[in-house]
Amino acid sequence: MSGRLNGKSSTEMDTSLMSTATATITMIQHVETNYYTQSPLYDSEGDESSRRYYRHEASPSFHQQTQESSTTTTARTDIRQEEPPFLKRILVVDNEPDVSLTFKSGLEAYLDHRGRRMFEVYVYASPLEAISEFRPNFYDLLLTDVYMPDMNGFQLSQKILELDINVRVCFISAAEVNIGALRELYPTLSLGCFIKKPIEMEDLAKRLSAELE
Repeated sequence: MSGRLNGKSSTEMDTSLMSTATATITMIQHVETNYYTQSPLYDSEGDESSRRYYRHEASPSFHQQTQESSTTTTARTDIRQEEPPFLKRILVVDNEPDVSLTFKSGLEAYLDHRGRRMFEVYVYASPLEAISEFRPNFYDLLLTDVYMPDMNGFQLSQKILELDINVRVCFISAAEVNIGALRELYPTLSLGCFIKKPIEMEDLAKRLSAELE
C-alpha cells in the first residue's frame, strides 16, 4: 500500500490522531473544571442524567457572601436585642420653670448601666394646664411640687388619678411637710413617695426608677 491508507499517508494519519487526542484531553479538562467550580451544564429539574454527572459546587466568593450575609443577619438580631426598653414617661409639674427644665434635662440625660435612656419627661408650670392637656394611659409617673398657685400638689394628684388611676405619684418640696396632717386631709392619697428638695439628679432618677419597678 506504499504507506498510504484510503489515500492518506501514515504521517498524515499520525498527525490526525494526535489532534484528536489533544482535543479529547482539552474537552475532559473542561468537563472537570465545570464539575468542580461552575454551574452544571444542564440545570433542568427533570434532567436526572445531568445531575448524575455534574454537581453544583458554589464558588469561594459565594461562600464568602453567605458568611457575610449570616454575619449581617446576626448583627441585626443583636441590634434588635440591644434596643432600649420602653421609655418611662414622666409628667413634671412645678410652678418654677427653671426647676422643671432642670428636671427634664437631668432625667432625660440619665442612662442605665447599658447606656440607654430611661425617661421621657414632659413639664408644666401650671397645674391647671397640666390637667387640661393630660392624656390618660400615656404617663407612667407624676412628679409634682407640693405648694403651687391655684392648686397644690395633692389636689393635682387627685385630679390626675381620676383621669388615670394607673399613674404613679411622687411629691417633691423644699418645705417641711407634716405627713401625719396630710394623711388626715387626704386619707385616700398615697404619700409613700415624698422627695425633699434639693436633690442630686442621680438620686432623683434612682428614686423614680424604684417607684416604677
